[in-house]
Amino acid sequence: MSDATSGTVSSRPEIFNTVSTSGLGVVQQPLGVWERLIGFAAVRKSILLVLIALAWELYARWLGNSLLFPTFLDTVSALIAGLASGELARSTWFSIKLLLQGYVIGLVLAAVFTAFASATRIGADLLETLTSMFNPLPSIALLPLAMIWFGLGNPSIVFVLIHAVLWSVALNTHAGFRAVSPTWRMVGQNYGLSKVGYVARILIPGAFPSILTGLKIGWAFAWRTLIAAELVFGASGGDGGLGWFIFQHKNQLDIPGVFAGLLTVIIFGLLVENVVFRLVERSTVQRWGMQV
Repeated sequence: MSDATSGTVSSRPEIFNTVSTSGLGVVQQPLGVWERLIGFAAVRKSILLVLIALAWELYARWLGNSLLFPTFLDTVSALIAGLASGELARSTWFSIKLLLQGYVIGLVLAAVFTAFASATRIGADLLETLTSMFNPLPSIALLPLAMIWFGLGNPSIVFVLIHAVLWSVALNTHAGFRAVSPTWRMVGQNYGLSKVGYVARILIPGAFPSILTGLKIGWAFAWRTLIAAELVFGASGGDGGLGWFIFQHKNQLDIPGVFAGLLTVIIFGLLVENVVFRLVERSTVQRWGMQV
């Protein structure tokens, strides 16, 4: 502060305090092996699956009636026997081929509807109206009509699969496009991107979390619709899928075989969800910083 009489400036002396850290403990302890393992989602999910299998085995042994509920070990034995004979592998591959046909066609049609809805207001109104009409409609309810229109063959099942995929994917994709940040849109316009570049670099990355959700929902709808359709429809040309495999073993009162077919459906669903879609998620939305 300044002295009014002498005109000199006096400064306050600086005081330094030293803090001793010798008595402080370690703030963060290193994680043990178990804590590091639990940090992985795959390990946690594997533990849950083991616990579910154990509960299955204990309940079946307590019930003591293999015609009602076979044990987990009997189901695994039937699964291994079905794979060894080739019957279960052929049925699984037959179902996968049908599923891919319906899923791919459904995705193409969903892309067409979404492009039309994003380009014009009439297209948006049309998509919203059609999804309101057909999305709540169970796909399996269309199977009798599909049999009349397309005959007793695989095209009937592919038709109901397309219906299962189309509306959920189109609805989620269109909602994702509409939710893209206006800032992103202005950035794309300022860079002078072409229409194709604008869609590929701005709209699709911005809407991809919603698109991925639609893909997952469409896949789940298609998979369960396929199994139900095969249970109702049966086999075509002597070949049948997993639904037909389950139906046949039910008629033979081979309940472990029925559960083996159901377990195959579950295992395939887990693989697609936790391997295929997880890989796509890591390569897209997580890599782009849009999801943790």
